Amino acid sequence: MTTGKKKRMSMLDSLAAAGAPSPTTSMMSSNRALRSARDAVDGHRVWDLDPEQVLDDRLSDRLDPEDVADLRDAIEANGQTVPILVRRHPSEPDRYLLVYGRRRLEAIRSSEKVEKVRALVANLDDAAAVRAQISENMARRDLSYIEKALFAQELIENGFGTQAQVAEVLTVTKSSISMALTIVEMVSSNLIRAIGPAHGIGRPRWDALGRSIEEVGMDREPLIRAAEDVYTGAQVEMVVEGQVSEPGDLSVAAFEAVAKLVDKASKKRAPVTTSSASKQQQVLTFDGARGGAVKRSAKGLAITLEDSAFADWMMAEAQDLISELHTRWKERGED
Repeated sequence: MTTGKKKRMSMLDSLAAAGAPSPTTSMMSSNRALRSARDAVDGHRVWDLDPEQVLDDRLSDRLDPEDVADLRDAIEANGQTVPILVRRHPSEPDRYLLVYGRRRLEAIRSSEKVEKVRALVANLDDAAAVRAQISENMARRDLSYIEKALFAQELIENGFGTQAQVAEVLTVTKSSISMALTIVEMVSSNLIRAIGPAHGIGRPRWDALGRSIEEVGMDREPLIRAAEDVYTGAQVEMVVEGQVSEPGDLSVAAFEAVAKLVDKASKKRAPVTTSSASKQQQVLTFDGARGGAVKRSAKGLAITLEDSAFADWMMAEAQDLISELHTRWKERGED
């Protein structure tokens, strides 16, 4: 890059940040032209920013975002090879909003050797920034199933879009999003965060855990404590014996500890006899109120709906709904 070009880029950035007049003002019809010129410069340059200039107010996509020690050591040894992506703060000229690269940013913030973070500056609005974050996340191979499920729930709860829209952005089926949300609701986000990412634990086991918790009617607090005990035990072991466990291994161990506790509680329940099995019934609730029931008998499954209008709609849509459920049931064995 020539010295003259560097000076022009620096001048444009300073003008955009301070709003001061300059000889170039007469060449631009408005501040919009100046912003356009600045954005064009931003898109073709890697900036060295003070990490404290970058704010991170995005949705969390990881359950162990603090695990950056190895990345920090690598950056200190080899430099930051991949820039983070930021966008300019809408109201603070010298500040930026993080689009993606949280771990790289945190690694450099925790470093005593690296003072600047390398960044690309993009011209994105809120929706485009979230889409860019999602695209980058989906390109990574290290997000576990439950991290993706929790991220999908947060997208919907924060008004990013409907289940269908989130499914389209995440390049999965709507039924996959629906099942992921059901699993998060059954297990609870607090318990999931206590367990951690649990790499290698796929949808079938998370689904089974959630269903078992619901069937037993277990309080989540003892389960959260069981998960936290795994991490506490590892910390004690590290202090006493100097053994360090990988965070991923600990989250799998936390999952197994919770599953074991739920299984133990399930076995304490009275065994279901053949005669009682024919009378199994589950109450259906809609918006917090009873709306019907599902009854399992030796002959099959019967669904009763108390809202006649809803029952009429279900009758008309039965084939499509049951087909979708059947597809989801088959997919459970593939994850």
